[in-house]
Amino acid sequence: MVEGLHFYLGSGKTTFPITCRIRQVPGESPRPRHLWLATTIAKDKLGLSLETMPIRSSSAPDRTVFFPDWPTRLRAAEALPRGRREAFRDTISRFLSFCRERARPATVRAAREFVELKRLEHPPGPGRLQEWKEALNWYFREARAVRRPAISGLPTLGRTDLGRTPWEQALIAGMRERHLAWRTEQSYRGWMWRFVRFLGKRKIADAGAPEVKAFLSQLAVRERLGAAAHKQALNAVAFYFREIEGRDPGHFGDFVRARRRVRVPVVLNRTECERLFEALEGTPRLMAELMFGSGLRLTELLRLRVKDVDLERGQLVVRAGKGDKDRVTILPARLQEKLRAHRERLRRLHSEDRAKRLPGVWLPEGLERKWPKAGQQWEWQWFWPSRETMKDPRSGLRRRHHVLDATFQHFVRQAARRAKLDKKVTPHVLRHSFATQLLENGTDIRTVQDLLGHKNVNTTQIYTHVMRKPGLGVQSPLDG
Repeated sequence: MVEGLHFYLGSGKTTFPITCRIRQVPGESPRPRHLWLATTIAKDKLGLSLETMPIRSSSAPDRTVFFPDWPTRLRAAEALPRGRREAFRDTISRFLSFCRERARPATVRAAREFVELKRLEHPPGPGRLQEWKEALNWYFREARAVRRPAISGLPTLGRTDLGRTPWEQALIAGMRERHLAWRTEQSYRGWMWRFVRFLGKRKIADAGAPEVKAFLSQLAVRERLGAAAHKQALNAVAFYFREIEGRDPGHFGDFVRARRRVRVPVVLNRTECERLFEALEGTPRLMAELMFGSGLRLTELLRLRVKDVDLERGQLVVRAGKGDKDRVTILPARLQEKLRAHRERLRRLHSEDRAKRLPGVWLPEGLERKWPKAGQQWEWQWFWPSRETMKDPRSGLRRRHHVLDATFQHFVRQAARRAKLDKKVTPHVLRHSFATQLLENGTDIRTVQDLLGHKNVNTTQIYTHVMRKPGLGVQSPLDG
């Protein structure tokens, strides 16, 4: 027996020191057969046989997976029990943190090493190991399913989405008769389905104040729901009973409410913005600069069409912004030449799409019914089109859509890391920075309110709390 044969098991940046004992002829160095045997024994000791690998697919273990919207897909996976979804979320989050800490892409090989490391740190039971395998298999399986991007975030066709149950059909009809926004319709339907599941076998027609109060209290106490989402749930349930059923469910105002917290927005100063822009290049940089220079929301930026960017007048027209309102905002003079060059590239892309006879871009349902060919016209094209065509889930056609929000968010996060910014930077931070820097430069708050499209000036006043010199420019006594 030879004691103390040291070697490392693993690959990449994750290796594990192993000490084994093997039998060999005295005076000879370990043979390859011995090393193979030691490796096999070590794997058996650690439980790292191929049968316990977390990922069943081994066709491309080093293929990078980019799946930024996995939390949304997981929340929508109603086939999985709620507890299972929570366990999957925890495992996948830990795996992605493992990859970020080691500056490694998310691959099948990285997932296997993640499980190896976790088993060494805290040996799990058979049930826990199986849970890890199922969570990571779900992640890579769903990532493969969305490899060919599909258009998301579009309203469904009205005639094909009328509800599954009588109460939902009545709710949809009531909302559309009142011309509520599609996102409001989505939100109210979602909250009402949660309320129905909360009722269990009880009928919604028999529900009243006690059931509503218990439902809202559970959201705050057991699920720790935020104040904004809690208010949405209250509005959805109250709308259904008062506007759809035409009855007052009674007094339920004494339920446990989620505490509303005032959050101070993250902002970047001018130098930090420039560092972020320097870390971007090409179209993503131009998008980030325009979002900052015009104070746009992310969806407003992505949904710009050619006709909305008026380079001659130096204006941007935001169509159907928050609250379904249009507004006009500024267009930075510094970007006009870049935007003009970008627009010329779009002309060539539009000509190529027309030569290929691609379907026109997406249009609102009523507009598309009125002008069926408008989606093929130049002025209706997206100003930030995707490089690849995407499948329209409503019709099954492959058409050119705008850049996906997850794609642009990924670019901004990666740029913030390269720029070594010590803040959590998302695209919306650029809008916060736009408002804060305008106020610091002396722009009156009403003008900033109009440019941002805020309904209430109180929303705009939050930026006064993060100004470089808030109030009257109070100086710290340490600087005195």
